[in-house]
Amino acid sequence: MDISHVILYAIVPIIVVMLAGFISGKKGVFSGEDAKKFNKVVLDFALPAALFVSIVQASREDLVKDIKLTIVSAIGIMACFMAVYFIFKYCFKKNTGADAAVSALISGSPTIGFLGFAVLEPIFGTSPSVALVVAIVGIVVNAIGIPVGLSLMNASLEKQNPGSTKKESAWKPVIHALEQPVAWAPILAVVWVIVGIPWPGYLSPSFDLIAKANASMAVFSAGVTLSAIKISIDWQAVLGSIMKMIVMPAVVLILGLLFHMDAFNLKMLVVAAALPPAFSGIIIADEYDTYVATGTSSLTLSVILFIGFCPLWIWITDVVLNSGAIA
Repeated sequence: MDISHVILYAIVPIIVVMLAGFISGKKGVFSGEDAKKFNKVVLDFALPAALFVSIVQASREDLVKDIKLTIVSAIGIMACFMAVYFIFKYCFKKNTGADAAVSALISGSPTIGFLGFAVLEPIFGTSPSVALVVAIVGIVVNAIGIPVGLSLMNASLEKQNPGSTKKESAWKPVIHALEQPVAWAPILAVVWVIVGIPWPGYLSPSFDLIAKANASMAVFSAGVTLSAIKISIDWQAVLGSIMKMIVMPAVVLILGLLFHMDAFNLKMLVVAAALPPAFSGIIIADEYDTYVATGTSSLTLSVILFIGFCPLWIWITDVVLNSGAIA
């Protein structure tokens, strides 16, 4: 794959739009509260529409081929998620379990909802395969990662201050995650394909109009969000970036080779794993006033590093695949 194409068509546009959001935030045109509203449009409307209309145009054969993608995504991402949690909990004495949980929600999760389509489509094209990667990784992050992270965080907060948190069912975070459009929309689309209901092509334009706003609004909102946070780089922020930008893509690549994944899907999954940390982790950190400064610094550093690591991981994956690692 031509690395110059990746840089010009995937990286540079993201930098330009994110920089526009950052500058508008610094000038006071938009605030952090505005960014939250933009994020809601993306996560509740634009992204679900993009996922649904792309997946329903896939075939059953595509879904069968993507079973390995689902397995590798779940194992790889959640293994890294838990690794971040335990490393940050036991290797840094000042960290509480809640701090470690937030660090896992940030450095153990890719921001697939905000940058997935913006990065993958310019590189790999517009196809149901791209949407399935975004959907599957999104479901792992939102329906597994976030509930696990919240459970770990609430358990730690309850231990520190008994009675400070409400006793809730362990399944409540999972159910809440699955109630979000970004989770149930792709699941509904997969069921639609499995059942074998033909998708009327004339309905696609109604979804496409809002779906096309997904990537641009998500990236612009990310810029506004970054403008509202204070950056202070320390060793934890650096380690978080290493775990996210180096360890997670490497783990996913190795697992993909072991499971003999489809080469095209593996390349997309590695790039998805190399995406910067999940912005949802910052939102949760701010809501609970836990690990905000270090988490946001790690996020910012990872966004900058992604400019170089995205083409690097594409090159590494190409070299590995061309060496005959997947027959």
